[in-house]
Amino acid sequence: MNKQQLLTPYNKNLTLSNRVVMAPMTRSRANNEGHVPTDELQGLYYEQRASAGLIISEGSQVSTAAVGYINTPGIYTDEQVEGWKKVTKRVHDKDGKIYIQLWHVGRMSHPDFHNGALPLSSSAINPHSKAFTPEGFKDTVTPKAMTIEDIKTTVNDFRNAAANAVKAGFDGVEIHSSNGYLFHQFFNGTSNVRTDEYGGSIENRCRFFFEVLDAIKEVMPQENIGARFNPSLDGMFGMTMDEETIPTFEYIIKKLNDYNLAYVHLSEPFTDVSKIPFAVKEIAKHFRPLYNGTLMINANFDQEKGNKVIEEGNADLVAYGKLYISNPDLVERFENNLELSSWDQDTFYTAGAKGFTDYPTASN
Repeated sequence: MNKQQLLTPYNKNLTLSNRVVMAPMTRSRANNEGHVPTDELQGLYYEQRASAGLIISEGSQVSTAAVGYINTPGIYTDEQVEGWKKVTKRVHDKDGKIYIQLWHVGRMSHPDFHNGALPLSSSAINPHSKAFTPEGFKDTVTPKAMTIEDIKTTVNDFRNAAANAVKAGFDGVEIHSSNGYLFHQFFNGTSNVRTDEYGGSIENRCRFFFEVLDAIKEVMPQENIGARFNPSLDGMFGMTMDEETIPTFEYIIKKLNDYNLAYVHLSEPFTDVSKIPFAVKEIAKHFRPLYNGTLMINANFDQEKGNKVIEEGNADLVAYGKLYISNPDLVERFENNLELSSWDQDTFYTAGAKGFTDYPTASN
């Protein structure tokens, strides 16, 4: 029997023992005053999953202005860096690799996180969604349109966060430019109605992202940088597609050929987009011919579909989310074709070890 494609090594900028990636997932376990990851929780959680070819951490805010969910760990203070050092050491001691996802939620936040101040976005347009605050879900508000100075500050925040990631021992970073968060709010014409150099044309709407990418390159090799996108996101996280949405992402992906990134991480549609004439229904298949580098794909892949997308040449790596919550030994289960455990959705965002570090391996 031929070896599963998911379990074959990969070596192109990234050197990985297999092609199974642990996807970034918000878990809201940094319930301490400094939003610091801890050895006993995040350290154990990621160590348990270190047999993945690559772990991408939960989204970690690059500043206080970037926060938008309760109890998410940051990467902007010395205390947070020290906490992450313990996490990366535990993963590396198990011969694993881990990137940190750098995050700014933009308008998906709420004034409750900012001492009453408005969250930032590309334009003052309410996403009409929900923000997960310390007092539960609340309606989003109309954000503040970022000034040029706000944009420059945020570019610098990402640069500093990447430098902190290096100090913390991460193997690389992933820019969270997906899922309706800040960069995505700049990309889409339905959320960006600016008339300056950051709005209007496709090139202008993508300018902020590339400024951040270039800033991060100043503090780490570009081969250690990944970026995540969700081109056909519609009807979630405040995002609405229009005729220019897919051409915008085509522009981004093609332009990234000028860089030498670790990978580009794409998501298949989160919702049914079959009735949207300008949506792309099969993301990996559409974007693979446009990108020369390492392509990672996610969204509801199982073992069979993961092997198939690699076999067909439409992706190099496959990221698994919920399956990694309940199967810390997912690689070993794939290797031995073992039954997978199901997850407890009620404990996705609660505090403590329950539903976080207490899922058993198949051998337990």
